[in-house]
Amino acid sequence: LLTEKESRSFLSTLLKRTNEENEDSAEKVQAAKRVKTDGEHAEDEKKYPKKKVVLLMAYSGKGYYGMQRNPGNSQFRTIEDDLVAALIKSGCIPENHGDEMKKMSFQRCARTDKGVSAAGQVVSLKVRLIDDIIEKINENLPPQIKVLGLKRVTQGFNSKNNCDARTYSYMLPTVAFSPKDYDTGNIAAFRLEPETLQKVNRLFALYKGTHNFHNFTSQKAPSDPSARRYITEMSCGEPFIRRNYEFAVITVRGQSFMLHQIRKMIGLVIAVVKGYAKEEVMERSWGHEKVDVPKAPGLGLILERVHFDRYNKRFGGDGLHEKLEWDREEEEIKAFKEAHIYPTIIETECEEGSMVSWMATLPIHDFEATSIEVQDDKVKKQVSKKIHLF
Repeated sequence: LLTEKESRSFLSTLLKRTNEENEDSAEKVQAAKRVKTDGEHAEDEKKYPKKKVVLLMAYSGKGYYGMQRNPGNSQFRTIEDDLVAALIKSGCIPENHGDEMKKMSFQRCARTDKGVSAAGQVVSLKVRLIDDIIEKINENLPPQIKVLGLKRVTQGFNSKNNCDARTYSYMLPTVAFSPKDYDTGNIAAFRLEPETLQKVNRLFALYKGTHNFHNFTSQKAPSDPSARRYITEMSCGEPFIRRNYEFAVITVRGQSFMLHQIRKMIGLVIAVVKGYAKEEVMERSWGHEKVDVPKAPGLGLILERVHFDRYNKRFGGDGLHEKLEWDREEEEIKAFKEAHIYPTIIETECEEGSMVSWMATLPIHDFEATSIEVQDDKVKKQVSKKIHLF
């Protein structure tokens, strides 16, 4: 018979051995799972090898903090957050690629800001070309984001670096071009005169060519070479009626744009047309002098199309790759804009009046000021808040 001390020692040894066996068993199960998962991934890679592609995307930017993903800031949801989640759920990319997007060579063509929409965004990445890939991705996306097309591209393709130009549009109520003494309490009655539209387009045409746009962004010195940007087209289309309000769409095409550049280009023309600034301020804004340029609201800005002319010329006819043109998707692009982008812009403008609220801040700007006299942005914001209170 064992003594009490020997019994306790025996039981302790037995329990220890049992725990070790359980741990070994658990490790074997986990190892088996890993082998199975790795095997499944290897099988997927074998069946669906990763290929470099571009995706044509459309989205309504309302409720999102821009296009680009911000790792570690999950409370600020971006378009890419939802896109990457859909790519993983649909089986296009492994789960670990979601945390390290470099693994799939991901690149967006344009980094749209908070609230900005797109009808023709293009991203390049490596994916598994699974069956019905577009349908499966869209099944895992919210209605306000949609993949409209997919094309194979060269291995070294980069949607940002290979892009020659970008076309944006900006939808706004035409009351933005009303005289500064117009009664904004009667917006629905305003109609843009043909002569005013001609003046608007004459002013927009002044932007064509290469200019120094250091005054049209933030923290950019006039001597910085990157402030020089090339604009090929800019004009405002004919007005149309939606929900009893008159709207128009401005279109601008350029090689590339800086942060807030388009909104400031539009804001300055509005200030001139309304009579707050003289026309000569436009040329002065391209000089070395600091000019106070107002920034139009973000609502209404849409990335319409991105252009790959050089790539298309070099690879579009090689027999292996398609031109990055989306004529077949044009009807679907229009349908998405009519269903998800235009209604959001129009409803938000009619209900919240972002353009009219912004117009009330124009008298604060001093368009004759030098760099020393320009008011600090914080002061302007405080004055703006006081105006809204009254």
